[in-house]
This record gives sequence, structure tokens and C-alpha cells, in this order.
Amino acid sequence: MKPKQMIIAEIGSVHDGSFGNACKLIEAAAQCGADAVKFQTHIAEAETLPQAPAPAYFQGEPRFSYFQRTAFSETQYRALMTVARENKVLFLSSPFSLEAVDFLENIGMAAYKIPSGEVTNLPLLEKIASTGKPVLLSSGMADWDEMDRAVNALQNGGPLTVMQCSSRYPCPPEKVGLNVMLEMGRRYPEAVMGYSDHTLGLAAPVAAAALGARVIEKHFTFSRLMYGSDARHSMEPAEFSQLTAALREVWSILDHPVDKSRSDEYAEMKRIFEKSIVLAAAIPAGTILTRAHLQFKKPGDGIRADRVASVLGKKTTKPLPAQHTLTYEDLE
Repeated sequence: MKPKQMIIAEIGSVHDGSFGNACKLIEAAAQCGADAVKFQTHIAEAETLPQAPAPAYFQGEPRFSYFQRTAFSETQYRALMTVARENKVLFLSSPFSLEAVDFLENIGMAAYKIPSGEVTNLPLLEKIASTGKPVLLSSGMADWDEMDRAVNALQNGGPLTVMQCSSRYPCPPEKVGLNVMLEMGRRYPEAVMGYSDHTLGLAAPVAAAALGARVIEKHFTFSRLMYGSDARHSMEPAEFSQLTAALREVWSILDHPVDKSRSDEYAEMKRIFEKSIVLAAAIPAGTILTRAHLQFKKPGDGIRADRVASVLGKKTTKPLPAQHTLTYEDLE
């Protein structure tokens, strides 16, 4: 999977541990036009100390117990993958520990999304690279040195997508950093360029696609009123449908360059809208044409206005009426 274009609905943990909600979120994301859904695989005991602090944007409960409470079993993950397959979307998950990679390998994960906080976790990156699976690397809070090391650790693995991301929740427009995405395209030319969005609207991902991003990720929820760490920063179904439609349109525009050296397809429009050279008044045979004899009017089925120099100073071969559309047969 080295994607040409992909829209990822980041479900994460917005299901809040409800298997039913997780299934319905996959179905809703597919109906809204997503190509893939992405979960998070947290094994609390493997990834965090019990006393580790929670981020400022979610203080609802301790992270350790939150990860335990919202985790799914292997059986449930396999069932979620089946739901994704039935809805024709790719199932992805971000591992947050070495054990999570083993867990996902065991259920047949097709590709890996590396979250921002794991960019410096080189043991994790090396383990993921060893699977040979495609990888999507989120830049998030990493600086260039950290990104370089991460990309180097992944270079012997599967196809790589590098995604600009700003670890702010929500991310204001002035912190989106699409310039960073463009620099990633130059810095890592073998990787696909992507963008993982934390803004509340659709302007940033649409702009990213217009600038060349081929993979777009956006948080997805039933409602921003849902409980949890991500729902309030996510996009609801109606908005997500608008986003996927806009992204498809942008990609279609970019994938169909117009050949401006040819205008064949506009022949009829040119005939209707362009101007021809016509006579301002009736003139006798033998008249030497000057600018005063000429007007420029629709339709464009005669001598075009931009060829006026080719008729000035020419002599008419016969009497011509006012408003006559001039032809070269009228001249000698």
C-alpha cells in the first residue's frame, strides 16, 4: 500500500470503549467517503506508567485507566476489521508500544500509522520497519533532526508516507505549517507527502491536497459532544462528507492538467463569444480599408479581431454592405 490518494477517518478512541460505537463509526466513515479508518492500539501496562500526566485538553480520567477501559480484545479487533472490509475501507491502527505491534501483527494489520509521540521511539520504529508493511509517519511535535532519524529508521521497511501534523488540539490556522509539508516533500523525495489535520474546519486539509498531499487524515466523530480525548476536536459526519467531496474534487483537478496549447474543445465557444471584423458602413469596390471602416463584433466566425493588421491597407474587390463580416475573399 503506497497510496496514490487516501482519506483517513481517525476514529482513535472516540468510541470510548464501546464496541458497538466503534462498528457504527466505521460504517459512518465509509458512508462519508473515507478510504480508511484508523484506530489506536493502547496496551496501558506496556506504554505508560500509572502516574503519567494527562494532556491539558483531556483531564476527564487518568490516562492509564482510560487506556485500559477503552481497549478492545483481539476478537473485537478482528470483528472491527471485518466491519471495515464489508464497508470497503482499509483498517489501520496506531501502535503505542512494542507489544501493540505484536498484537497488530497477530491480527494481520496491513499498514501502520506512527503517531506523533512515537517519532523518537526508535525501537518501535525499527520493529515496525521489520514487518515490511507500509508506514504513515506523523511529524507532530518532532523537529527536523528527530524526523531525519525516524525516516532513516524506517527506510528499510515498506513504502513510507510522511505527514505534516501540528500537535495542537485544536490547531489554529497559523500553526498548520503547510510549508513544513512542502519541505518534507523536498527532504524525503522517496516518501508520499501527506497531512494529518487537527484544525476544526476543512480549509487546511483542502489546501494541503492542493499543494500536493496525497494522504489526508482527519479526526472523525458522531458528535463533538461525545466524551473522550478527541471528540471535541473531530469532524462530524455531515462535515466529513463535505471534506471528502472537496478533496476528491481537488485531486481530480490536479490529476487532469489542461493543455493550454490547444483550444479545439472551445471551438464552438470561441465562435459564439469572440469578435470578428465587420464593416461599420457600406463601402464601394476598390475601397482601401482603414481603421475607421472597421468594427469588432460577435460572432467569431469571420476574420478574428486579433488579425486586424492583416486587412488594414487592403483593397475591397466588390461593394460591401454595412455590418458585413469581412472575409479574405472580399480583399485583394
